[in-house]
Amino acid sequence: MSKGIAVAIIACLLPTAGAAAADLRDYCPDRPGLGTPSCTIDPGHLSIELGLGDWTLDRSRSEREERLLLGDVLLRYGIGAATEVQLGWSGFGRDHDRDRLTGFTDRHSGAGDMTVALRRNLRNPDGSGFSAAVMATASLPVGRRPIGAGDWGAGVSFPMSWEMNDRFSLEFVPEADAAVDEDGDGRHLAYGVVGGVEAKLSEAVTATAEYQLVRDRDPAGHATQRLAGLSLAWQPKDDLQFDIGANGGLNRHAPDVELYLGVARRF
Repeated sequence: MSKGIAVAIIACLLPTAGAAAADLRDYCPDRPGLGTPSCTIDPGHLSIELGLGDWTLDRSRSEREERLLLGDVLLRYGIGAATEVQLGWSGFGRDHDRDRLTGFTDRHSGAGDMTVALRRNLRNPDGSGFSAAVMATASLPVGRRPIGAGDWGAGVSFPMSWEMNDRFSLEFVPEADAAVDEDGDGRHLAYGVVGGVEAKLSEAVTATAEYQLVRDRDPAGHATQRLAGLSLAWQPKDDLQFDIGANGGLNRHAPDVELYLGVARRF
């Protein structure tokens, strides 16, 4: 594990100093789940969100692919009352691909790509009531294939949420991307939507059930992916969250299963 990942883990667990939690909006990390929240980080504050582990299994008739990501870091910083900037990086990944017919295996490992993003909330930056935002994202090909995509990409999403009452809320996140081609050279259109229901099981524990539909128009072959996700988030303190989640593929174009866990800390 790299020094940068170790530093991020330590930073997430250290106590914070500065403004009292009562002076801040409720903490709303990007983690966990398939969707993206509409809320933004308070101005002058930083959120460090770390994927401790993310394992994906994708099987077809001809091959079996496993991917493990460690130290997937996202930094979010509030630059205004309703605006934040983001910087993300996949610290380490390992890809294991086995041909089910010949038994041949191919293994790769290395760092992934970097992402930069800007989120502007349009209504209720604390995520209360009906909240909406627009978010622009770009990926920078600093990683090595197949962990990295091999070329730059970009996208825009429109996260929306609605608190129905003190316990339940809905999310809806349409997105369109200039996604990197499968061969790592050039871009194509991909678009989709995430919808979900969030339920507060207690003051500290939240469960979220989601559905994702993605249409990918890669030149190598157009495909539609359908995924279902279930995640749990626990906030033992106002500025600290632990999470765990699982996603399952609902058709043959989607990965079979993804399991992940992580931690987030606000400063």
